Amino acid sequence: MITTTGGEPGSLPAGQADASVLAAVDVEWSKNYRVQNGNVPFCYSVIWLAVPTSGPPVNLAQASFSYTSVYVDDPAETHDLVTSADRSLAHVLDRADIVAGHQLCSDLAVLSRAAGCPLPAVAEMRAAWQRRRHQGPSRPAVIDTRYDIGHLLSGASRRLVDVCADLRLDVTQPELRGTSMTAMHRRWTDAAEARAREKISVLNLRHSLSTALAALYAAGAGRWDPGLNVNQMLAAGLRDAFGWTADPAFTALLGNRS
Repeated sequence: MITTTGGEPGSLPAGQADASVLAAVDVEWSKNYRVQNGNVPFCYSVIWLAVPTSGPPVNLAQASFSYTSVYVDDPAETHDLVTSADRSLAHVLDRADIVAGHQLCSDLAVLSRAAGCPLPAVAEMRAAWQRRRHQGPSRPAVIDTRYDIGHLLSGASRRLVDVCADLRLDVTQPELRGTSMTAMHRRWTDAAEARAREKISVLNLRHSLSTALAALYAAGAGRWDPGLNVNQMLAAGLRDAFGWTADPAFTALLGNRS
C-alpha cells in the first residue's frame, strides 16, 4: 500500500530557486534476532524538505514537506516492498542534496538481507553512508542522526526519541501506549485492522520527519524557537491521508495551532 503527497513516489516538495533538498529515510521491520535473516521489513517512508541554500537557518515550524509511505498488505509482499525501497532510494540518490537517517546503516542492511537479489540503490547508499566522514564534499551528503550529531546533544542516549527531546522536538508517540509495534503489525496482517496499519505508518513518518529536522538543525540549515511540535507538522502535512490523525488520542497532542 503506497500513500504519497501526490504524483509518483519520490516526488519532490514544491521547490524554489536556490533550494537545498533533504530526504530522510526510515524503515520498520519485525525483529527476530534468534533466526538468521529474521528481521523482515514491512514499512518504510521517505520525507522530503527543501530549504534555502543561503542566508540564516530557516524556522522549520511552518515548513512544508512531501512524503512517500509504503506498507505491505500481506507478509508475502516483502520482496515488493524491498524493491520499492530500492527505487525510492534511487530517487533519493539522484535528487537529494542531503540524505538523513537514524542508524541508517541498520535500515539498509535489513533491506539488503531481505531482498534475495541485488539492490543497486541500497548498495550505493550503504557505500555513501560508510564514506560520509572520510571524503571531501560530495553529493548527496549523508547525516546519520544517531552517530553524527553528538556534539549538539547533552544526554548520553542516542535513541531517536531522546535525541529529539535534547533538541526540543516534541515527538510524543501515542501509537505505542499499551502496545508494541510488533503487536500492532500483527493486528494488520492477521486481522486486517486498518487503524493498526495507519498508526504504524504515522509513527514511521514521524521517525522520518524528526530525523529530517534534526539533520537540518545539525547542518545549520534549520532552527525552531524555542521548540517544535512534530505532531503539528505531521497533522498539517498528512491532512486526511490517515484517519488516525483525526483520532482524539492524536489531536490531543496538537495544542493550539493558530
